[in-house]
Amino acid sequence: MTIYHFVGIKGSGMSALAQILHNMGLQVQGSDVEKHYFTQDALEKLGIEILPFNADNIKPGMTIIAGNAFPDTHEEVERAKELGLPIIRYHRFLGDFLQNYTSIAVTGSHGKTSTTGLLSHVMELAKPTSYLIGDGTGKGVKDSTYFVFEACEYRRHFLSYFPDYCIMTNIDFDHPDYYANVEDVFSAFQEMALQVKKGIIAYGDDEHLQKIQAKVPVLFYGFGDENDFQARNIEITSEGTTFDVFVRNNYYSTFSIPLFGDHNVLNALAIITICHYEDIDASVIREGLKTFHGVKRRFTEKKIGSQILIDDYAHHPTEIRATLNSARQKYPDKKLVAVFQPHTFTRTQTFLNDFADSLNGADEVFLCEIFGSARENHGNLSINDLQSKVDGAQILQEKDVEKLATFDNSVILFMGAGDIHKYQEAYETYLANNHKTI
Repeated sequence: MTIYHFVGIKGSGMSALAQILHNMGLQVQGSDVEKHYFTQDALEKLGIEILPFNADNIKPGMTIIAGNAFPDTHEEVERAKELGLPIIRYHRFLGDFLQNYTSIAVTGSHGKTSTTGLLSHVMELAKPTSYLIGDGTGKGVKDSTYFVFEACEYRRHFLSYFPDYCIMTNIDFDHPDYYANVEDVFSAFQEMALQVKKGIIAYGDDEHLQKIQAKVPVLFYGFGDENDFQARNIEITSEGTTFDVFVRNNYYSTFSIPLFGDHNVLNALAIITICHYEDIDASVIREGLKTFHGVKRRFTEKKIGSQILIDDYAHHPTEIRATLNSARQKYPDKKLVAVFQPHTFTRTQTFLNDFADSLNGADEVFLCEIFGSARENHGNLSINDLQSKVDGAQILQEKDVEKLATFDNSVILFMGAGDIHKYQEAYETYLANNHKTI
């Protein structure tokens, strides 16, 4: 039996794909750096072997799946070339794999992971569904009808996919290290739209998505009256959010989600749209939406004393606003304390004023050193440049996290795409060691 060896198996997409192939009965192993990442936990639970990077891991007869972060000069890729083994890049492999199913790609500048997680949860209640989520979660089901997957626009990787359906959540300027401007981002999404085979589900209140051209039907969802699927009469309760859905101005059904914030209503509405198009019964959709418990690193909550600690991947000003909005709706009586670690110098420089504006929505702000790559030219930019633009912001080091213990009855939001988790872990360790109950 062929062994599939993953170079960079701890990457979120790679980890999920490895789980899928393992579930399908294929032999899987992989390699990566030795540092612990949360994505490896699911692999270890399945008994998938994770090796430290070493050219000797590569043996005759293997098929190599290489993560996008690792160049052709990587020692394992070079050894595979010497042995004449098939080497397939992650996005190419996925593009071929999904042709076996009714595939639904979820893409957009924000909300991909949450929407993919929610869609897979609802879909698998209706029919056998395999899925790949960008939080490192993957599940392969033999004889699946659907394959639901997250499709990332970075470096136009999603152009390797020719899905049956595509959900487009929004278009925003992100990844300034690759895209020139929002028009450049739009051009990538436009190219993706022309590759979709059956239908596109697009957020109709987005000025860019309104201009998308396609060879297949485009269904728009949103809050505006001109959308095909519209959410109305939104009610926030202590349990979450309830809303009515109208299909071309005719009442369809009422749905509830255990989530907060307009972005979560929109994510749910995208799923209602695709399910309605695929003739999935409203009762199944209602049940799926109501029982969804979220994805990793997206508003992941932990209660310690009178504080709620929230871990969130928010790393763009739009996402920070959405996360703070969710926290305000869910905890209207608590103070919001933002702990933010910018991800990449390029993004920080590009959105410096926008980051400041979004963070000013919190009651207190702590900033961590920028999580950058050694490849970046960051000039003289430092976290102090952002601090100077945020009212009352303080710099937080791992060794002085006890400052956070002074905020009782508060929500502490740890936000970022780098290693922000180490600040939360340091804080939790401090509380445990000092027997603090805030």
